[in-house]
Amino acid sequence: MTKTIATLQTHPLVAQLEAVRVDHPFSELGYIETNQGVVIRAWYPHALSVCVLSLDGQTSLPMQCIDYRGLFELPSAQDFADGYQLKVEYAKDNWQGIDPYAFKQSVYQGLELLDQSPKSWYQVLGAQLMGFSLAGQTINGVRFIVYAPNASSVSVVGDFNFWDGRRHPMERCLDGHWVLFVPDLGAGTRYKYELKDRFGAQLAHKADPVGFYAEQYPSFASVVWDHSLYQWHDQDWQQREVDPPHQPMSIYEVHIGSWKRKHNSFGWASLSYRELADELISYVKKMGYTHIELMPISEYPFDGSWGYQPVGLFAPTSRYGTPDDFKYFIDCAHKAGIAVIIDWVIAHFPADSHGLARFDGTPLYEYEDPRRGWHKDWNSYIYDFGRDTVRRFLISSALIWFDYYHIDGIRVDAVASMLYWDYSREEGEWIPNINGGNENYEAISLLKWLNEEVYREFPKAITVAEESTAFAGVSRPTYLGGLGFGFKWNMGWMHDSLEYMSQDPLFRKYHHNEITFAMVYNYDENFVLPLSHDEVVHGKGALLGKMPGDEWQQAANLRAYSAFMYAHPGKKLNFMGNEIAQVSEWNHDGSVEWDVLQYDRHHGQYQLTQTLNHLYQEQSALYEGDYEHQGFRWIDYGDWERSIIAFERLSLDGSNIVLCVCNFTPNSYQTYRLGVPHAGVYQVILNTDDKQYWGSGFLSQLRIESQDEPWQGREHSISLQLPPLACLYLKPVEA
Repeated sequence: MTKTIATLQTHPLVAQLEAVRVDHPFSELGYIETNQGVVIRAWYPHALSVCVLSLDGQTSLPMQCIDYRGLFELPSAQDFADGYQLKVEYAKDNWQGIDPYAFKQSVYQGLELLDQSPKSWYQVLGAQLMGFSLAGQTINGVRFIVYAPNASSVSVVGDFNFWDGRRHPMERCLDGHWVLFVPDLGAGTRYKYELKDRFGAQLAHKADPVGFYAEQYPSFASVVWDHSLYQWHDQDWQQREVDPPHQPMSIYEVHIGSWKRKHNSFGWASLSYRELADELISYVKKMGYTHIELMPISEYPFDGSWGYQPVGLFAPTSRYGTPDDFKYFIDCAHKAGIAVIIDWVIAHFPADSHGLARFDGTPLYEYEDPRRGWHKDWNSYIYDFGRDTVRRFLISSALIWFDYYHIDGIRVDAVASMLYWDYSREEGEWIPNINGGNENYEAISLLKWLNEEVYREFPKAITVAEESTAFAGVSRPTYLGGLGFGFKWNMGWMHDSLEYMSQDPLFRKYHHNEITFAMVYNYDENFVLPLSHDEVVHGKGALLGKMPGDEWQQAANLRAYSAFMYAHPGKKLNFMGNEIAQVSEWNHDGSVEWDVLQYDRHHGQYQLTQTLNHLYQEQSALYEGDYEHQGFRWIDYGDWERSIIAFERLSLDGSNIVLCVCNFTPNSYQTYRLGVPHAGVYQVILNTDDKQYWGSGFLSQLRIESQDEPWQGREHSISLQLPPLACLYLKPVEA
C-alpha cells in the first residue's frame, strides 16, 4: 500500500535533497514546526517504509510517504518532542536508530572555543566521538564538523550510508563550519565529505582536514579514531628536567619506511611502528644517540614524496600502523631515554583531489594568486599564512603531536621558502610585500605565534627550523624580535665543511677558511649541525663517496670529519646510513645497506659512531657551552699550510676540558706541538686512526706530559704524534 501511494506523490523539497543542495537540513528534517503544525520529517532514499518509535521502543507510529523518492512525515508529533527513534524498511534489510536530525542545539557545543585557542581545533573539529543527552539518555555517536564556508552544501559520506551524499546533509553554521551528529557510529568508521561549490558543482570527495586516521590508496578515506583508549607509560619521562641548549643532543634522522625491511609473502616490506619500537629504538640506544628525528609521518598520499607532501597534518601515516601503534613507538622511545622529533611540513601541500586543494571550490587554504600560492619547484600549493583560519589550523596541527602523541619536538621544514616571497622565483614571478620588500610578513608572524603557542603549552618542547639563509634571529625569542625557534639547522656549516672535505688533501690548504668559517657566526643562533638526507639523494651520492682518495683514505677522511663534527659547537644530526659509511645514496624504496658491516671499513665507522655518541654524552665540555663563548677556544686555526686545526671545548664552569686536533692530510707527524691550557698530563681519549676503527694505528703514546714551553699563546705545550687523516681528542688527567 505504501509503495502505491508513494508513486502518486511528490514534494518540492525532494528536488533539493536529491540534488544535495540543502544547506540547512535542521530546518527541513527531524522534529520541526510547519504551517500544518509540529511534524517529524525523515529523508531515506529507496526506503519502503519508515516508522517513528519512542526511545524505549514501546510506541510505534508509521510515517506517511509524502514523496516516492524517500521523504516521510509524521504529523502531530508533539508526543515525541523529547526524542524518538526511526525504523526504516528497505527491500533487502532494515535499520533502526536515533535520527541524526533530532539533535538541533547540542551539536554546536564547543564551537565557541575555536576562537579562543588553536588547541581547541583538534578537540572540536573533525570526527569526534561524543555523547549527547536525549530525553535523559546519553546517545553516543560521532559528531562531524568541517570548515567549508564557500560550499553550497556538504554531506558526510561513508560505509554507514553507502557513500551516498543524499543521506546525511550537514548543517551550515554562520561561521562557515558544517556540522552533523550521527548516532551509533564508533571508532573505525570510514568517511569523507562530499562538497558542492558555490555554483552547485560537486567536488571530489574530500578527506577530513582534521582527520585522525586515514586509509591508503585507493580510498584515502578518513577513519574515526578514539584517542582516549591508549594508556601511556612515560610519566617519568614527562617529569624529567630539560635544558636543551645545555644538554647533549645527538639526533639520528630516520625515514622509517626504508630504515630496515622485512621479507614476507609479498616481497620486501617496511617495518611497522611496533616493530620499529623494538628494533629501531634498541639500535638507537645501543649507538648512543639521544634523539630520533623522523622524516614526515603526517599522512601523505605519495611514497616518493618521503612525507614532504602531506594531506593529513593531524594523523600519523597508516602505512606503518594505527595512531595507537605510533603512540606505542613514542612510549618505548621514552622508556629507553630517547626523545623523538618529527619533521613537520607547513610550507606547502599537494594538489591531490582528496586533500586541501580548492577544498570548497575556492582557494580556502592556499593563496589565490599563483605568484604567492604555487610552488613551482615542488608542484604544490602554498598555505595562505595571513588567513586566520589557516593559521589556527596549522598551529593546531603542531600542538596535537605534543598533546596526543607525546612527541618531544618538531623540525619545521623549508622555513626559508616561507620567509621570502621571491624564494626560488624569478623577477615578475612574485609579488612584493606592502613595503616593496621580499619578506613574507604573514609567514613570519605565523612562525612567531607557532613557537609562542608550542612553548606556552609544552614548555619542555623543542622546535627546530630548517632555514638556509641569513635571516636574523631564527632561534631567538620573539620578545627580542626573533622567530622563537629553539634551534636552527646550520646549513652553512654543512655545505662549507662538506665542500672542504671533498677536496683532495693536497688542495685543502686553499680552502682552509671553509672548515673554520662557521665559528665566525656560531653564536648568532642555536645551531644544529646536520648531515641530513638532503646530502645523500638526487645524485649526490653517499657521504663516504664525497670523500677523496682510495678506500682507506675515504674511510679515514669520513672518520676524521665525524669526530670534527662532534667536537664542533652545535647539536648533532646524522642521517641513517652515515653511521656505517653506506656506499650508495639513499633510496626510499630500499633499506640501509646493513650487509656492508661485514667489511672492516664500514664496521670501523660503525664503532667510531658509537664511541663518539657515548663520549659526547660523557664529556660536558662537548655540549654544555655550544652557544656560549666560554665553551670554545681556538688553539690554532691558521695552520692552513698543513691543513691542521686545533681547539678546546670547555664546560660552562671550566671544569671539563676536551682538546681537539684534526689533521686533514695523509701526512703524519711524530712531533706535533700543541699549546695546552695548563701544566699536567694529557690523555688521548679518542683517536680516529685507531686500528679498531680500521685506522693505521700510527699513534703509540696515549699519555703526554706537558712541558713549560710556550706555544700558540699558551704557557705550556705538549709534543704528540699526529696520525694521518685523523682527529684526536685529549683531556687533562686529574692529579
